[in-house]
Amino acid sequence: MTDDPTRKVAELLSDQRLGMFTTHAADGTLTSRPMALQEVEFDGDLWFFAARDSRKVTHLTADPQVNVVAGSGGTWISLTGRAAVVTDEAKKKELWNSGVAAWFPDGPDDDEIVLIKVEGDSAEYWDTPGGRISTVLSFAKAKVTGEPYSGGENEKVTLT
Repeated sequence: MTDDPTRKVAELLSDQRLGMFTTHAADGTLTSRPMALQEVEFDGDLWFFAARDSRKVTHLTADPQVNVVAGSGGTWISLTGRAAVVTDEAKKKELWNSGVAAWFPDGPDDDEIVLIKVEGDSAEYWDTPGGRISTVLSFAKAKVTGEPYSGGENEKVTLT
């Protein structure tokens, strides 16, 4: 484990390709959808591509508070922050990749494509080194010994 909690979150996010991006609809309900995490060095911010006229953009323009959850196997990260629509053409070109091109075939110069920048306020992570097998063994050990399950790490991290 690293001494810097933000670095730990960065390390856990580095293997993640998708996140569940949650916004508030106008009626207050929560709406989640899978979105591709852009490969950048995590510094507390996450980046996504979106269509300018999408519901998610409408939602976050009205209420910028969002949550992004990513994980698989024995690792899960929940990041809460504020999102903003970014129309920086140079940043779009910097982050552009073949995965994005599959969703937006007109390329990064398309004015209908925007970036969403999530500035993280806090994150919470759950990490079980060894993944699913380690988790199953820890559960089995707890059941056999009668001791509470104690596998993995869980920490809440302030990012701002």
